[in-house]
Amino acid sequence: MTAIAVEGGRGPAEALKAVQIARPTPGPGQILIKVEAAGVNRPDLIQRMGAYPPPPGAPETLGLEVAGEVIEGAGRWKAGDRVCALLGGGGYAQYAVVDARHALPIPAGFTAVEAAALPETVFTVFANVFEHGGLKAGETLMVHGATSGIGATAIPMAKAAGAKVIGTSRGATKTAQALKLGADIAVDVTAQDFAEVAKQAGGCDVILDMVGGDYFSKDLDAIKTGGRIVFIAAQGGGEVPLQIFRLMQKRAVVTGSTLRPRDADEKARLAAAVEATVWPWIAAGKLKPVIDRTYPLAQAGEAHAALERGEVVGKVVLTL
Repeated sequence: MTAIAVEGGRGPAEALKAVQIARPTPGPGQILIKVEAAGVNRPDLIQRMGAYPPPPGAPETLGLEVAGEVIEGAGRWKAGDRVCALLGGGGYAQYAVVDARHALPIPAGFTAVEAAALPETVFTVFANVFEHGGLKAGETLMVHGATSGIGATAIPMAKAAGAKVIGTSRGATKTAQALKLGADIAVDVTAQDFAEVAKQAGGCDVILDMVGGDYFSKDLDAIKTGGRIVFIAAQGGGEVPLQIFRLMQKRAVVTGSTLRPRDADEKARLAAAVEATVWPWIAAGKLKPVIDRTYPLAQAGEAHAALERGEVVGKVVLTL
């Protein structure tokens, strides 16, 4: 089958090349999916650069989410079922295997492209904003990187749960786009102090931070007493200035997580929670992925380059 590999094991976007590898064989409890679409995510870029190796047992090829048709079933799934799934790797390919418990039904009316944009971002937002962050109706969520794939998912999920959303972005264009995505307040961090805007709005109960670095000090300013700051990335730097007395005064919780290294049982638990909570929001029309653009599988390098340039609002998806 055709899959995408990184020539030389690591490199720039141009290092992504189509190769021929053996079709995977599902093991006990796994299903085989004929892939129709595969989501592109920032962790894929980090893996391509050699800094995010796949967990033990996962394919070396990239790709953390797919949608398509079940070819060999297991568990609740039979051949012919249409699913989207969260993978440990191997999604940039014609076929993928996955634990049957990590697949969910493609929502009614969704295309494969739309469904492939769901698992990685929805699971990440649900685990971090709603489980670790404990966001509840009536609270305020601040999302850094509001127009990213994560941001474009976090905003409607928080709104569906009855929360208020403040989104931060860089530049007037992306700030306007954040409002279109559903943010109640959008902050252009190149022209405004997001902590001051947040305080004027009453403060934040939860902050979803994928920047780190010098954002952390302002997060502490923006957070309410008893608030939660949740890290899922550190694009602005992995070391933050922790002023412990300010943290104590705010009685704030600082936490964070990664999704890919979680064990199979934990991902199965999370998948069940997502299906119970988020899939009804989708059915009610409260959440639909924002697809910025698609590329054929062979143009995976161009997809990565677009994401790296920061010109994408929402998700990039590969098609087969």
